[in-house]
Amino acid sequence: MRAMPVPQKDGPRANRDIRGVRDVQLIDDTGQNRGVMPFFDAMRIAEDAGLDLVEISPNATPPVCKILDYGKYRFLEQKKASEARKKQKTVEVKEVKLRPGIDDHDYDVKMKAMRGFFEEGNKVKVTLRFRGREMAHQDLGLKVLDRVKADVSEIAKVEMEPNFEGRQVVMVMAPR
Repeated sequence: MRAMPVPQKDGPRANRDIRGVRDVQLIDDTGQNRGVMPFFDAMRIAEDAGLDLVEISPNATPPVCKILDYGKYRFLEQKKASEARKKQKTVEVKEVKLRPGIDDHDYDVKMKAMRGFFEEGNKVKVTLRFRGREMAHQDLGLKVLDRVKADVSEIAKVEMEPNFEGRQVVMVMAPR
């Protein structure tokens, strides 16, 4: 019969979970470095203070342990992680669909929408679709895309040059 393996907990080891070390570098609850001492002495000091011995830097030799309230420490770590998640911005790819014979007003409306997307920090995928006999005049479509590039050149850069995918041309632009 084998003993059940100890389940791995997330986060740093604390108190009796710290195994396989004889000596530790101890930092007490006031933040002062107490130096290298035997693990059991450090454990006794933590128990006398009514706090936990938490392994802060397990890869150091000897490992660095700190005396603190483990529950409060875990709470603060979770709070920091949630703040970091709140601040991170996901970049979305917005799509703007055009046609080769687009009218000036329609074009202006699309450009206004694109500028809004760039100001929000999103990428824009410009899709120009050809229908029927428009495939015979691909140069008209490429002129529209060149016009788009020129109009947003100061606020965006071309990330993927225009390339044909069947009956449509796709170009991806990102904010500067």
